[in-house]
Amino acid sequence: MVNIAITGKGGVGKTTIAGILSRFLGGEEYNVLAIDADPDMNLGSVLGVDMSEVTPLSENKELIAERTGSMPGKNMGGGVFKLNPKVDDIADAYGVKAPDKVNLIIMGTVDKGGSGCMCPSDAFLRALLRHLIIGKDDAVVLDMEAGIEHLGRGTAKSVNSLIIVVEPGMKSLKTAQRIKKLAEDIGIPNLGAIINKVRETAESEIIKERLKNMNIPFWGVVPFDENFMKADLKGKSPLDFSPESQGVQAMEKIKNNILRESKDKC
Repeated sequence: MVNIAITGKGGVGKTTIAGILSRFLGGEEYNVLAIDADPDMNLGSVLGVDMSEVTPLSENKELIAERTGSMPGKNMGGGVFKLNPKVDDIADAYGVKAPDKVNLIIMGTVDKGGSGCMCPSDAFLRALLRHLIIGKDDAVVLDMEAGIEHLGRGTAKSVNSLIIVVEPGMKSLKTAQRIKKLAEDIGIPNLGAIINKVRETAESEIIKERLKNMNIPFWGVVPFDENFMKADLKGKSPLDFSPESQGVQAMEKIKNNILRESKDKC
């Protein structure tokens, strides 16, 4: 079983990493569940899914009302509802089929009325995330928003790899350092960094040295690849648009590294 959460500063390319990795794992005969927990909700396009008719779970108000015991529009800002709704059938019933045996779940965003607000939608999505991460799927790849706010102590114990995507630049490294601290605080034992969008070898060497000083293991480099941008403009997966590109080949090596790390920690 492989459970991977992918995070990093906004714009570093974590969704591209998550999508390519999900499909590579499917090619390894894993039954992959890819979870888009990023508010931008772009994982489907990287997987090669037509998202024009896909509705995020957070917008399925009737489903959320049914599972949490709330009434749409009435309990969303307070009141009584189930904090642990039934979610064990959601992946099969509402997952979107993607190539290479990948099943995609789009979580969507939750609008909160204020800091610390808890609403039925929030309770539903948190319960779903907890269940999916500790479920019985062969592989789970979680594309997170910046930081690790989606993970708490109850879910972190079953994540066997946290990937921090960084790019050449100090802002990205500072975010990586903060994520490492938070990961340690909530008990995630295994994490590593992927350096993305590298144009020159000297760039990656500098970042590798900085990661070493922060005690963050290095799991691979993905070169800057114009084919990734071209694929995005055409709404295609990089694997379908340019399967032999440098970026895709680099990701295949990283997939092998991650599988070795995950198996070693199981």
